[in-house]
Amino acid sequence: MSKSYVAILLVVLVASLLGMAIAQDPGYLLIAWRHFSIETSVWVGLGFLLAFWLLLMLTRTLVRALTASGRRLNPWSSRNLQNRANLLATRGLLEFAEGHWQQALRLLKRSAPHAELPLINYLAAARAANELEDYPECDALLREAHETTPKADVAIAVTQAQLQIARGQLEQALATLTRLRKEHPKHLYALKLLSQVHVRLEDWHSLLDLLPELRRHKVLREDEQQALERQVHVALLAQAGQRTASVDSDPASLVIAAWERMPKRLREDPELVEAYALQLRNRGRDELAEEALRQAVQHQFNERLVNLYGLLKGKDVARQLATAEQWLTQHPHNASLLLAAGRLAQRNSLWGKARDYLEASFSSRRDIQTCAELARLQERMGDSGAAERTLRDGFEMIEDQLPALPLPE
Repeated sequence: MSKSYVAILLVVLVASLLGMAIAQDPGYLLIAWRHFSIETSVWVGLGFLLAFWLLLMLTRTLVRALTASGRRLNPWSSRNLQNRANLLATRGLLEFAEGHWQQALRLLKRSAPHAELPLINYLAAARAANELEDYPECDALLREAHETTPKADVAIAVTQAQLQIARGQLEQALATLTRLRKEHPKHLYALKLLSQVHVRLEDWHSLLDLLPELRRHKVLREDEQQALERQVHVALLAQAGQRTASVDSDPASLVIAAWERMPKRLREDPELVEAYALQLRNRGRDELAEEALRQAVQHQFNERLVNLYGLLKGKDVARQLATAEQWLTQHPHNASLLLAAGRLAQRNSLWGKARDYLEASFSSRRDIQTCAELARLQERMGDSGAAERTLRDGFEMIEDQLPALPLPE
């Protein structure tokens, strides 16, 4: 038996029972109010109430259907305004991605007030205005973004700082990021932007304070972190070398103090050792520079440090030459080390040994500095022919770098 037959039978059964109940006892219902009264049976009253309830439900359904249709058909309804705004926003973002800043700015500004996500529109429009160098408009759009979405203050501040950095307003960017860091100290991207601003402002002391936090939170890659630390300390050494110490102190005291404030692991970095030695040399402290270079090269051989070592006059030049010759046992054909040994032999007035080292260096690597040193020594030793040949070799070395010009036959 199908379900429809069962339903019909149930309806017939209920109707039969209801009819029997009405026939047996129809009941009596009286409604009286002032001079108005209604008399009927209970069952008829219930029927009227049921019909009234059904009429109310039908009216409510019709009103909802008409209202919904009006929203769909009315072009000024909030639903249609939002749909059009979303379409404009999509077009604006596409124009932005393609680099059409003027069209993107116009479309995003139009769509922002009614868009589903106005913040995205305002921020993108601000970037487009910044690309057009319309900075007042850019700042105004950022203010509108904050008014529409005050809880997005972090995103707005980050965008503002990025745009200020892009337009070269570094002091304003510093103020924006300082405020952001004060309110949200754990925001790591703000920390990264702050480090970039300090680099461009060459505020090395402030950047020095940030380095431990950058390392602790791993904001930068390890190679980037090391490069930044190296850059900061090289700059601090240079600043210390430019400052004047007190009259009664060591002229290199500020350089030495900057060096000693460095972490120990950085004092083994060849680039920083070189920067330190150069500052000491500029301050007339060759003996300290020689000591620092000797320790660094013994720890890790480095050609730049070796070359600088040969330019210094240490406390004991004989010992300095012996140190270089000891390194030569491990690196016998290194051109930089042979040049340094030749210079140190000259400091010890060992002309023959100096000439041998310089000739070996020039044979190992044709270098213009080595050429000049060797030719000068040969000339002063009375061997003008050898000096001319060395200079001719040096000229041929750089002749290939000259432009191809007509020459007389």
